[in-house]
Amino acid sequence: MTDDPVTLSRLHHGSIEVEGRLQGSSNAALRVVCTDATGSVRAVYKPRRGERPLWDFPRGSLGHREVAAAMVDRALGWGLVPATVWREDGPLGPGSMQAWVDADADLAPVDVLDIDQVPRGWLNVAEGEGSHGQHVCLVHENSRELSRLAVLDLVINNADRKGGHVVRGVSGRILGIDHGLTFHTEDKLRTVLWGWSGDPIDAETLDDLARCSKSFDVLAEDLSPLLSRAEVSTTRQRLEHAREAAVFPEPERSWPALPWPAM
Repeated sequence: MTDDPVTLSRLHHGSIEVEGRLQGSSNAALRVVCTDATGSVRAVYKPRRGERPLWDFPRGSLGHREVAAAMVDRALGWGLVPATVWREDGPLGPGSMQAWVDADADLAPVDVLDIDQVPRGWLNVAEGEGSHGQHVCLVHENSRELSRLAVLDLVINNADRKGGHVVRGVSGRILGIDHGLTFHTEDKLRTVLWGWSGDPIDAETLDDLARCSKSFDVLAEDLSPLLSRAEVSTTRQRLEHAREAAVFPEPERSWPALPWPAM
């Protein structure tokens, strides 16, 4: 799904039919169908004009960051972000277009569970009190796919990795969505994926980081229309730092470690 040329072509060039607006989204997000002569694909269309102004991100830049996150994922070769493109000719104007993911809600990789319901091997991120006074835990599975998503978030400086922004598609693959709050030049990592804090990053993932770092000039050309020069430069630095440090970071005390709401 992430780099299928047919899907990418339909997202880029297909005619767009709006099915409806996604409820609960802080910015305008519409489910659409992109159709060409050979078929169609569902997608999430986020028009620039529907972005809510934020104090710390430039106005109208969130859709570009969605596309940039998919580019970095593709350069790393991980396939963790659904195919995402920029369309100038959307029905509500320019915006990002991301392939729709049919999620398996029964197999969510991140969850809040009663302490005695946590699956064996899952990693505990935080504990608290549930609505009925029960002991609950924010937890996530311990898999390489999900750990790579945590590394991707480190590289792109994701300030909003909520539990609902990690889905398992019906195909069984883990995918990350909603990457509008990324690539800031200031450290803003805020995520539910803290379960590996202080652990070493696996060798294959480090190899992918090294390969991407070596060819970063090519990626920088693709990112330059979407991000500022400083943001591209800082992304290179974060990529190289993650490779050199070779461990998952610990939460920073100067910045809230968890997004709100976490799920």
